[in-house]
Amino acid sequence: MTEGNFVDYVKIYVSSGKGGKGSSHLHREKFIEKGGPDGGDGGRGGHVILVGRKNLWTLFHLKFMRHVKAGHGGDGGSSRSTGADGEDQFIEVPLGTVVKDKETDEVLFEITEDGEERILALGGKGGLGNWHFRSSTNQTPRYAQPGLAGEEKDVILELKVLADVGLVGFPNAGKSTLLSVLTSAKPKIADYPFTTLKPNLGIVAYRDFQSFVIADIPGIIEGAAEGKGLGHYFLRHIERNSTLLFLIPVDSPNIKEEYDILIRELEEYNPELLNKQRLVAISKCDMIDEELQSELKVELDLQFKNIPYIFFSSVSQYNLQLLKDRLWKMLND
Repeated sequence: MTEGNFVDYVKIYVSSGKGGKGSSHLHREKFIEKGGPDGGDGGRGGHVILVGRKNLWTLFHLKFMRHVKAGHGGDGGSSRSTGADGEDQFIEVPLGTVVKDKETDEVLFEITEDGEERILALGGKGGLGNWHFRSSTNQTPRYAQPGLAGEEKDVILELKVLADVGLVGFPNAGKSTLLSVLTSAKPKIADYPFTTLKPNLGIVAYRDFQSFVIADIPGIIEGAAEGKGLGHYFLRHIERNSTLLFLIPVDSPNIKEEYDILIRELEEYNPELLNKQRLVAISKCDMIDEELQSELKVELDLQFKNIPYIFFSSVSQYNLQLLKDRLWKMLND
């Protein structure tokens, strides 16, 4: 999927249908002078319904859909005929879509299962016909209920990418390069920061025809949790990853300090992110020889006491299979 086609945030105005009017019809038939009330009920207004679809990965198909309106219910008729229900409007969304009220920013619900249906805007109830208002003291009621109005909402649909592994790192850490080597994805790769502006997904082929999904999240910078750089734009996607792979280039001035900054940004955004499994991957190791790597390992063993780490290179494919093995083991523990 190209970067321009990945849409993970849309605003939509939705309105459900109005309920139909009840009928105040009085029965008329040959040889029956006073047939009495026989007005039917109005039909309900149409709902606006969200449906989860596992084959969708983006909200791109909703990018230009500004208004969604369901049909109005039909009016009741004679002989206690109920009006037709308004036509429902179905909006298909990928799994992991969070629905928020635009005015209050309240989370209304989330779509997580394939085929799951949730009513976003409830159709108005149809009015009762005069048949319901007959009594011993009012045998010919000439009134009926009007239908109830539908709901109107401005909502935000926000997609949080569902992936097994999320790549976390500063700009130019080598995340896109790793994704392009491990999967068939074709992310944008360049020698300047923020080449990745939208999350990229790829499927990593593993042994015995097994696989897992990896997501390249746009680069983090210090202060991202306060909105710097791309701000919260990418951090919300990390919430859906079960394992976080921290990418730090081997030529970083201070590998442990860079890792601490990344951890701090995640904690400030959402402390629960620290409960996820983590693996630190030291990238671009084709730039150093074995002797320098051994010296660096001694230093990192002291700094990363309880944190697993691995050296690898996307260019030379050094330790790539070992990296996949470590990730697979973490995902299945």
